[in-house]
Amino acid sequence: MSGCSPFKMRLVHLDLKGAPPRVCYLSEIFPLFRALGANGLLIEYEDMFPYEGHLRLLRAKHAYSPSEIKEILHQATLNELEVIPLVQTFGHMEFVLKHEALAHLREVALFPNTLNPHKAESLALVGAMIDQVMALHPGARWLHIGCDEVYYLGEGEDSRQWLQQEPNTRAELCLSYMEAVASHVQAQHPTTTPLVWDDMLRDIPEDQLSASRVPQLVEPVLWDYGADLDVHSKALLMEKYRKSGFSWLWAASAFKGATGASQALTPIEHHLRNHMQWLQVAGSVPADTLQGIVLTGWQRYDHFSVLCELLPVGIPSLAVCLQVLLHGGFAENVKARVENFLGTSSLEATDFRSERAGSFPGSDILNLVTQVSLHLCSSVDALLERDRYVTGWFSPYHRRRKFIHPVMIQHIQPQAHRFMHQEKPFQPVVKCLLVSEVKL
Repeated sequence: MSGCSPFKMRLVHLDLKGAPPRVCYLSEIFPLFRALGANGLLIEYEDMFPYEGHLRLLRAKHAYSPSEIKEILHQATLNELEVIPLVQTFGHMEFVLKHEALAHLREVALFPNTLNPHKAESLALVGAMIDQVMALHPGARWLHIGCDEVYYLGEGEDSRQWLQQEPNTRAELCLSYMEAVASHVQAQHPTTTPLVWDDMLRDIPEDQLSASRVPQLVEPVLWDYGADLDVHSKALLMEKYRKSGFSWLWAASAFKGATGASQALTPIEHHLRNHMQWLQVAGSVPADTLQGIVLTGWQRYDHFSVLCELLPVGIPSLAVCLQVLLHGGFAENVKARVENFLGTSSLEATDFRSERAGSFPGSDILNLVTQVSLHLCSSVDALLERDRYVTGWFSPYHRRRKFIHPVMIQHIQPQAHRFMHQEKPFQPVVKCLLVSEVKL
């Protein structure tokens, strides 16, 4: 199925830290992933993993059960999708370090995003997390250990003291911790190779990378989600990594969740251009450089942010991006293939609007989100923010206290009733505009 794609592995990223899909939905969508050209999954569980024992506090109330994890893996196997689990072990540790019982392991006491790399308890914690995840993923060839966006590294008190000693540097601190985590994987799971996001490695000089053991232990995943990424600079970065001793590299693009923390609809053209740029990068480096590409699909920017696009909303973009990787572009025949897969005849990469979302699993969600985002929100905003009767006599102050001048009901209620009849799927959203429950 790889066709002319320069990427042997094409992994769809499932970010489960926001609006995680039910297992039954995953069983419906996996066949489409495979048909579109994916042959693997990168599953970022975060708090959806059923941690046990002293790690039980990490799991969300609605976390998957062990049997559900096994069913997800079974469905992946049925659809020839190789699963790579992802466990954050350094940065993006909010779901761990938000807990009071583990707050003492923060790099900076005030911020729950980065783990203190100096404490033995930190390594023991992530080691236990890794071991529990691997116990439910026997035979996994790769394990992604995160290590991206390790903000405020070097600013904790332990780090400040350590950095005062020559020749210690922030880069050395980062490399030594990555080496420790990767060494744990190598010792406890010798047939599994760790992957790391590459952003913390980018500015480290080649000779310093070469002097560490990190290139022998991990495979870096170079991520860039921009529509105008610098192809030449990316090729030079790959060359630096190869010279530093890394045997294999990975790329990471984005099919959704990379254009705004509160983005509701996916700008397909942006992601299409991102993948076209990655194809140029792949074509400018030796054929044995890239192991594969991860098509990331972020649900939240971090544990505390709002949701960006839901997975079903991003499926048309994913379809375009996977087919672009397979066929090397988005010619009319490729567009026709995508429309056929999605069950639509009106796919527009440059426009959110579509008369029909399609017939793929989750297309009804896309249709609802599209209507809310493009039609209902603007109509309700117009009424709440620009109608003089609402702004003058039914303000947020009035709505909180549920009272209104009786005369104003005659002006406001007819418009609210019109919304209820025109936008039936969204009646709960606009019910607040009806004033039958307010005090007169």
